[in-house]
Amino acid sequence: MTPSNAAQHSTSFSVAPMVDWTDRHCRYFHRLLSRRAVLYTEMLAAAAVLRGDRARLLAFNAEEHPVVVQLGGSDPAEMAEAAAICAEWGYDAVNINVGCPSDKVQQGRFGAVLFKEPETVAACARAMGQAVRATGRAVPITVKCRIGVDEIDSDEALARFIEMVAVEGVETFVIHARKALLRGLSPKENRTVPPLDHARVHRMKKRFPSLEIIINGGLASIDECKAQLAHVDGVMVGRAAYQTPWLLSDVDPALFGEPAPVKSRLEAVERFMPYVRARLEEGVPLNAMTKHLLGLFHGVPGARALRRVLSEEAPKNPSDIGVLERALEHVRQPVPAAG
Repeated sequence: MTPSNAAQHSTSFSVAPMVDWTDRHCRYFHRLLSRRAVLYTEMLAAAAVLRGDRARLLAFNAEEHPVVVQLGGSDPAEMAEAAAICAEWGYDAVNINVGCPSDKVQQGRFGAVLFKEPETVAACARAMGQAVRATGRAVPITVKCRIGVDEIDSDEALARFIEMVAVEGVETFVIHARKALLRGLSPKENRTVPPLDHARVHRMKKRFPSLEIIINGGLASIDECKAQLAHVDGVMVGRAAYQTPWLLSDVDPALFGEPAPVKSRLEAVERFMPYVRARLEEGVPLNAMTKHLLGLFHGVPGARALRRVLSEEAPKNPSDIGVLERALEHVRQPVPAAG
């Protein structure tokens, strides 16, 4: 980030919205590892927010802030009503999903297919902004998109999309540096097969210096994130943050010059324990929380045994926190004998 842009946008680091992964239990745990990371919900369909169980879909812990809710939809009226509801629930921003390539999402006419309809995204952003402002809360509307979709794959197409949406008040664009192929690739393949083009995202920042441009895609280490921050305002990490969450403990010291919230993996889990106990009392099954710990001890002696205990025993003993305590014994380093 250049000095001139630094005055407009501070550096940001965020954990990508991931279906079945970034639920409230995951976000609470990630917050224990970084005070600075911006956390995202899983994508929620606007229709589900309007007609579903809002407490189940939208409830989160105050400790999660800053936390962004991601909505999927293409009907401006529905998206506006859902955004207003999310603002009233206390989210720090509302993000429009223009990146998910799954068949189910396409059939619902949202996600990556909307990259082909920038006017629809613009209409949604305009209606959402108006609805949120009417609640009296200053909650920004942001967009997460790909660099292209199918045959629409050029700097000019991406710039046109950004221009049309930005004019409706969107100032933050999270750009996944791969295009989406809506036919022939699974959602999983769409995360790895289309080649990365970080340079296109860098060019968008140069083209739109007043906008906040956050890059996503293929970032697996804090060093890689640092390198990207020479070109854009923020970075978003997905699978690496989930599969090897200990990397989040480097975010605050490496990117913000602040001490990490915890000094060890064991300390992180011990600080997670009160949360786990409280949720167990509410009837949340143990596995719903411990599944987010499976990658924490990656590379540590005993990690495989810990994963086995949590994977095999937690589903069978959904209310027994002792399973987690027994799993941790496999990664505790013995204290050397004195003398």
